[in-house]
Amino acid sequence: MNPAPRRRTPAPSGFTKRLNTMNLTRNLKSVALAIAGVLLFTGCATSGSAKSKSPDLTVQSVQHGKASWYSIRTNSGTRTASGTRLCDQGATAAHKTLPMGTKVRVTNQTNGKSEVVTITDRGPYTRGRIIDLTIGCAERLGFRQHGVVPVKVEVLGHVKPGR
Repeated sequence: MNPAPRRRTPAPSGFTKRLNTMNLTRNLKSVALAIAGVLLFTGCATSGSAKSKSPDLTVQSVQHGKASWYSIRTNSGTRTASGTRLCDQGATAAHKTLPMGTKVRVTNQTNGKSEVVTITDRGPYTRGRIIDLTIGCAERLGFRQHGVVPVKVEVLGHVKPGR
């Protein structure tokens, strides 16, 4: 008794091979795009909040003036003067003279909201303004619609032991 003859499946044609390759390439592109998206969003994580009070930092100096906001669109790109990537939702700001990396607490004088931000860029270049905040900070501080508001900028520093 002979077993039933086996059916041979035909070898994939050139079209089928290309189709399989295209699906694999599409899947790899989708995975790469998903990874890039995750990295982009984690890079934009904010480092402060509108109610942030930094207990380990003390006020070194205070400035009063006007603040405005800027964004990737108004900055002509995503790079800042410090070389970091500008993120519209990041807790960062531009100041003319403070060293890069300086932490400052910006308080909106019209509503009392404040946020601790890091100086990563230079500016503002408009007379009468002392600091430019990202559009996300402006929204959290409640002045995105107004554009310019009076603020108090407190330069923060670490407490030195023995003082």
